[in-house]
Amino acid sequence: MKEQSKRILTLDVIKGISVIGMIIIHTLLVYANVKSQYETAIGSFIVFLGRGTSIFLICMGITFMTSSHQSLISALKRGILLVFAGLFMNFMKFMIPVIFNFAPDNFIQKYGWHTPIEQQYVYLVQLGDILQLAGMSLLFVGFIREYVKNKYIMLAIGLFVALISREVSGINPDYPVINYILDLLFNTDYPAYVYFPVFPWMAFIIIGMFFGKWFQELNYDTNQLFKNMLYMGLLFIVVGAPLVFLYGDYHYNGFYHMGPGGVVYFAGWTLLLLCLINIITVNVKENSFMRILKYCSKNLTSMYMIQWILISWGKGIFGYRQHEIGYVSLLILLYIILTFLMQTLVDLIRKKKTLIDFSLISGDKRILK
Repeated sequence: MKEQSKRILTLDVIKGISVIGMIIIHTLLVYANVKSQYETAIGSFIVFLGRGTSIFLICMGITFMTSSHQSLISALKRGILLVFAGLFMNFMKFMIPVIFNFAPDNFIQKYGWHTPIEQQYVYLVQLGDILQLAGMSLLFVGFIREYVKNKYIMLAIGLFVALISREVSGINPDYPVINYILDLLFNTDYPAYVYFPVFPWMAFIIIGMFFGKWFQELNYDTNQLFKNMLYMGLLFIVVGAPLVFLYGDYHYNGFYHMGPGGVVYFAGWTLLLLCLINIITVNVKENSFMRILKYCSKNLTSMYMIQWILISWGKGIFGYRQHEIGYVSLLILLYIILTFLMQTLVDLIRKKKTLIDFSLISGDKRILK
């Protein structure tokens, strides 16, 4: 079986779309005023798109199972690197503007600060985002991939993560370093704010792993995989909807810290959306836009970091949550262009480094010229 047969074009397209989408969403959230975000059709639609995190995580779980890097050590290493990448990104997003004094006043005021102090800087660096979620999750799901061989046990583990998420939230032994780790896991409200705690969000990754394992057992039959997703998605919606709409305080409780019913319900709609995107993808011929999306998919982590850093730095130039939707639309275009330009620069640096490393190994000094 060739490696290419293990790849699902739809997943590459979705991850590519997520790169473009997150630039649009983050630009709106940072620069648009409240009216533009919630009282305009465009703003409301973009905010709605921001609820698509689950589709990315399920895709992550599927590709994690079919990746060529299957060792436990590689998963653990990547997990640790992603956590530190998230902290580095936060440092670049928040500390650089403060250090060089171009953070906007109303952004500082958002946190009730009058004068920035060291503890408040630490708060910003510790903010928990998708990179910390992915990194912390890999420290767990690496063991699941290594030792759990039955897909239904994988699914049961994922549902168990969702089931206990509300019960483990709030664990707080009052030791700063330990509390921060527990905050990333359980959202303990230790002073860092974690948007995506591992419990319950890791459940989506493990659900994706369930389908990745199923994909392997189907001998990489993409059509059958998406049929199975359709059936499971409908089942998840039927189970999750009553829990969310009848017992929402416990089973939903907001998008970022949802309970078990919310996870099942969102997973169901996510699987149906995956099926819809697959139908569209398989009926579209290869074109320039598809190649761009594949490029974004390949460079998802670096482009995620680049766009967040650029958008955060731009607050010192364009202001914070002050603009109408028309102005923000221009900024969205600007940041898409800047992100691609910076990623191209990163590619050139990587290529140059590879050539230099090769020249040192081969002794070919012409490469250095």
